[in-house]
Amino acid sequence: MKRNIKTTEAIFPMPVLMISTFNEDGSVDVMNAAWGTMLERNLVLLNLSESHKTVKNIKEKGAFTISIADAKHVKEADYFGMVSGNNTPNKFENSGLSFTKSSIVDAPIINEFPVCIECEYVTSQNDEYGYGVIGKVINVSAEESVISGDNIDIEKLGAIAFDPYTHGYYEVTKRVGNAFKDGLELKK
Repeated sequence: MKRNIKTTEAIFPMPVLMISTFNEDGSVDVMNAAWGTMLERNLVLLNLSESHKTVKNIKEKGAFTISIADAKHVKEADYFGMVSGNNTPNKFENSGLSFTKSSIVDAPIINEFPVCIECEYVTSQNDEYGYGVIGKVINVSAEESVISGDNIDIEKLGAIAFDPYTHGYYEVTKRVGNAFKDGLELKK
């Protein structure tokens, strides 16, 4: 029997995405965003608050990167979600992480996170349902250590997901099925 619970943030897992931009002075800004998804094959949608320093930077620079947070860097990922770049200008330096400037878009690649999605800013949407940033995926890069063949190996990546029920992070590692294949057994 199901029981009603008191939450509306009920979709699990939620990705733990590190959104990175350059500030006006060339320093790095990173925020933790769990409210992001693919809009189309080459478009991402980030549901963010317009008050974030990162959103201002995205609009000014026309670019951003998205890193997939991993289990090795839970502490840093959580810190990026707890501290605002508006109030703590040295937030990135405090994390102890490092970056490389993308050669494709005007945004930083955080070296320690194994997967990086480089995006050009396309547009924003702002209505009664929230504020969203839409970006076009220009490039995806991954450390050799998380690649098998030509694809990212999720079991090697150690990506983390946010649990909105208990505010926990969980490592996403075990494959339990094959998309577009296992269901064929039920097709009549």
